[in-house]
Amino acid sequence: MLATVVPSLVLFTENEKLRLFKLFFLVFLIGTTTYLKAQTATITGVVFDENQTPLPNVNITSGNKGTFSDINGFYILEIIADQETTITFSHLGSERLLLKDLILNTNENYEFNPVLQQKAILIAEVVVTPSGTRYAEGVTTISSDIARNIPGSNAGVENILKLLPSVSSNNELSTQYMVRGGNYDENLVYVNDIEIYRPFLVRSGQQEGLSFINSDMVENLQFSAGGFQAKYGDKLSSVLDITYKTPVAFGLKIYATLLGTAATVEGVSKNKKLYSITSIRSRDNSLLVNSSNTKSNYDPSFFDIQQYTTYIFSPKFRISYLGNLSINNYRNTPFTRQTNFGTLNDIKTLTVYYAGSEKSQFRTNLNALKAEYRLNDKTTFKLISSLYFNREQEYSDVISQYQLSELNSNIGDDNWGEPTPINGLATQYDRARNDLDAKIVNLEHKGTYSNDGKVIAWGLKYEHTNIRDQIRESEFIDSLGYMVRPPNSEFQRNEPEISFEAPLIPFQGIIAKNAVNTNKVSGFVQYSRQTEWHGHNLYYNLGARATYWVVRGKNLAKSTHTIFSPRAQLSIKPNWEKDMLFRLSGGVYQQPPFYRELRDNKGTVHPEVEAQKSYQLVLGNQYSFKLWQRPFTLIGETYWKKLTNVNPYTLEDVRLRYAAQNNAKAYAYGAEFRLSGAFVPGTESWFSLGYLKTKENINGQGYISRPTDQRLNFGILFQDYMPEVPNIKMYLNLVYNTGLPGGSPSYEDPYLYQNRLRDYKRADLGISYIFVGANNSYDENTFLRLFKELNVGFEIFNLFNNQNSITNTWVRDLTNEQQFAVPNFMTGRILNIKIEMRF
Repeated sequence: MLATVVPSLVLFTENEKLRLFKLFFLVFLIGTTTYLKAQTATITGVVFDENQTPLPNVNITSGNKGTFSDINGFYILEIIADQETTITFSHLGSERLLLKDLILNTNENYEFNPVLQQKAILIAEVVVTPSGTRYAEGVTTISSDIARNIPGSNAGVENILKLLPSVSSNNELSTQYMVRGGNYDENLVYVNDIEIYRPFLVRSGQQEGLSFINSDMVENLQFSAGGFQAKYGDKLSSVLDITYKTPVAFGLKIYATLLGTAATVEGVSKNKKLYSITSIRSRDNSLLVNSSNTKSNYDPSFFDIQQYTTYIFSPKFRISYLGNLSINNYRNTPFTRQTNFGTLNDIKTLTVYYAGSEKSQFRTNLNALKAEYRLNDKTTFKLISSLYFNREQEYSDVISQYQLSELNSNIGDDNWGEPTPINGLATQYDRARNDLDAKIVNLEHKGTYSNDGKVIAWGLKYEHTNIRDQIRESEFIDSLGYMVRPPNSEFQRNEPEISFEAPLIPFQGIIAKNAVNTNKVSGFVQYSRQTEWHGHNLYYNLGARATYWVVRGKNLAKSTHTIFSPRAQLSIKPNWEKDMLFRLSGGVYQQPPFYRELRDNKGTVHPEVEAQKSYQLVLGNQYSFKLWQRPFTLIGETYWKKLTNVNPYTLEDVRLRYAAQNNAKAYAYGAEFRLSGAFVPGTESWFSLGYLKTKENINGQGYISRPTDQRLNFGILFQDYMPEVPNIKMYLNLVYNTGLPGGSPSYEDPYLYQNRLRDYKRADLGISYIFVGANNSYDENTFLRLFKELNVGFEIFNLFNNQNSITNTWVRDLTNEQQFAVPNFMTGRILNIKIEMRF
């Protein structure tokens, strides 16, 4: 995935060749002079804590030279060669470690991986570091091991986010999530400072394959559900900040289940300058999709390859590369569907027979380079560039004949349970020919300056987006022998009394072709400080973002926009006997429209659409304590959002369709609690509870529930093991969410349809046996000596076989013109087998 471009000398004249030769000679001479001036050696490695977890922000010094370990615990320090040197490792909350009387030869690279012992200090104390503290910033940090081991039909980072009180999702086939009343488009995702984008045309969870985030490559995971700092981008809801790990040695991991396979290889060059990790994954969701109530021939093929490489030129300068290629092929040939719905006294059945098929392809490619230069211990510069290319095709031709029936619910009747048709056999024809190409180019500079607990951070980013989109969708309804036309004023619904002789018109139809370019420049600056106030630890952050963008396109009028967003965070840890931390954050959060937000439900692009604006206020408390002589943390937050310039949308499965108008206002408020700790010694589990209310007012008609108005969210992550056989591990996650609004039929006023879907209830269980692990011993004469890790297990998805639904299908009874909301049920109970090995 890496490519090196070397310009050919044939392209240069003789004079130019001579000048190039002189330049190279000068560079060589300077390098040689530098070498003669100071003979040096390099010490490098990874700093660990007592739990063998990489420790960031450790101060490593030697005389007047020094550095800090990065977020992966990695450090590199250049020292004077051929003389005795003492290296000091210090970190607040850990015992200081000295490496004395070290003598390295000239140009020698010495690897040293120290383990710092913890001091007896308060639990979750606010840690003073050059970049602030994650506790004070209100960021949730989750162990990467939990993200890798948690069971779920879409296991990984997003799966564990759904167990947080601020996050909800009613679709186990999708990796997308909603945060505090926001939709799927309102979440920022970064991997090693590089912004990640999602496909545009995906309409159902079963079309999704693999999440971009590869949990086998993750080292650190931080998540903010609101009130985040100005250094993050312009989105309304949340930030997921992922750091991929820097390898410390060669390793190979192989993972296989009934749903897919993965292989990850990592390594370090002999001179400790090149670090690389590469992972290949494939996935097949047939096992999941075939458990739904629609019988089909489902043939998916999801594949991706991802690489993260770092080359260290010197202790001050390094370059990193992140590359990803993802190919998702989705083929589905539905056969039949039978869905029972209604109440015990009024049971109805929808029976559907299908002909035709769906075929979609989503191909994405990301290439990103990041150069990092540490001028000194106080100042760091970063230059980040990325190119994201996405090609999507969505083709389908599906004919469905359906019939509504009523089941005889009279138990004493001879015909009990027999269906009685409500209407005749109706026919629906759906056709789609959608093509979209997207190219997104980014160039960004970031910098930080830190000194004595004060940090100044800044950034400037240019983003160019080019979208070429052709959408052609149509839906025809044929019932009782005639075609049903749209209920528009120009069409009189008088069939079959008066025949309709005009050309056939789809009940719903979109035909559009768009070419849109967006150029956006954004920047931020923020100031942070860690200090003391009357004996209390105090942290605050003040910052602001500004964004300017221009929208152009074929047959579109040029449109320019500017926004300004101030933000602030304040945290205080009182000098109390109880270990408590209080946080207050808020500001203005604005989201410039992306392409999907500019396109209305007819396919027309509106470049004049403004950024949606949210005024946010978040108040939080973190209380750390000991229970049963084990550490626990209780985190509570309340939040309030006022939204203006709202762009209303409809939600169908995972597809969002916007009105492309800023004709609404909205609000959201709620409260959340999460209790985490070692309920079982040596493990981490948590219980979370969240309450949310969000409503919108469209065109002054009054407030109604937004499509994401999920009032109650309850989640449990529980880890356990057998005391007699500790190698048997158990992971259990449970989710309970109250129902989302069920939406409204086509052409109908959403104010008239405020019914809700049934509550979402799901439990996933995973049990594994660890043959080889960090705490296991084995006979050196057995084949187990070949493995560093080996575990085998099974998972049960949807343990209690609950029938959950994500959306409704609206079926028309044309005899009396009634419409019925038929729930689309998700997956049933499934058994999955897995094996994981690392060499």
